[in-house]
Amino acid sequence: MSLEVLVRSRLGTFEIDAAFEAGTGVTALFGQSGSGKTSLLKMIAGLVQPQSGHIRVDGTALFDSEGGVDLVPQSRRIGMVFQDARLFPHMSVSRNLTYGRWAGKRKGTADIGRITELLGIGSLLNRYPATLSGGERQRVAIGRALLADPALLLMDEPLASLDQERKREILPYLEEVRDETGLPIVYVSHEVDEVARLADTLVLLSDGKVLGSGDAVEVFSKLEFGPALGRHEASALLSGTVSGFNAEYGLCEVSLDGGQTIYVVNNRVRVGDRLRMRIKARDVALSLTAPEGISIRNVLSGSIDSFAIDESPFVEIVLDIAGQTLRARITRHAFDELGIQKGLPVFAMIKSVAIGQRMLSGRN
Repeated sequence: MSLEVLVRSRLGTFEIDAAFEAGTGVTALFGQSGSGKTSLLKMIAGLVQPQSGHIRVDGTALFDSEGGVDLVPQSRRIGMVFQDARLFPHMSVSRNLTYGRWAGKRKGTADIGRITELLGIGSLLNRYPATLSGGERQRVAIGRALLADPALLLMDEPLASLDQERKREILPYLEEVRDETGLPIVYVSHEVDEVARLADTLVLLSDGKVLGSGDAVEVFSKLEFGPALGRHEASALLSGTVSGFNAEYGLCEVSLDGGQTIYVVNNRVRVGDRLRMRIKARDVALSLTAPEGISIRNVLSGSIDSFAIDESPFVEIVLDIAGQTLRARITRHAFDELGIQKGLPVFAMIKSVAIGQRMLSGRN
């Protein structure tokens, strides 16, 4: 399945001029409030009509200004999940789940048993929304969208109304939906943690325009996108496979793609699981020699790939770690003292406690 978006429109004084393509998995629309994320999502859903352009799912036009195509929302085979669950309070969970299929006159091809198992809501079927937690309500809302037999799933900041505990509860279910359904999922968020954990493709938006898009790992690594992602949140994504546990110390051993090892605090994954780890630039220190006698457990060898110097006291650095990208932020004083230059071999040090569980994404 694929999604192709090229739209232009003026909404009052605000202009949207955006183009991107995405396949299966999660495509995250990321940007600050007012960047056009939700407006773009509404155009895909058919709730707002663009002035020109096209929107295609797997080659089929949902909207095409030149071809005169503008399918009504219920004909677009789109499942929509909002910030609030929007469940019908007078209906049981079971009836809420099947409502979208009935209202949209969709074929009952999705297996309700499989969906309820996937989202862990089988035990909730006879309950009513008022008796559910926020995380449970959102899981039911996602199930309702999936049971409407969508060709595309749209999520508009589905975790925004939840507290941190509820977010931690629902994120693994979102990963299951991403990995098991094979649907293109467009996910709107302004939270870097969520995007780093879920996104396969990342689309950066600012003032209604696409600053950059592509593979999430590559977009995170590009220095020029630092301001859009938030300089304080500048980070990189490393991938690896769980190779063991140290139960005595509560550490998980991850063999990085490329051959080096990193340790993270995590006891919920299994040997063989694939992990994607977000490491913030501010949590990476550099050394010209292999450090000894230090408390930091993670020391990775690599080389300087690129760097950016501006008028701030800091320098943003991109490292090549056996083919993967890591970012570091150090002071200009340290940069000059170390004699940093492109190609220089260095050792990157990362505290295990800096790679929190919210920053991990498991893929079986």
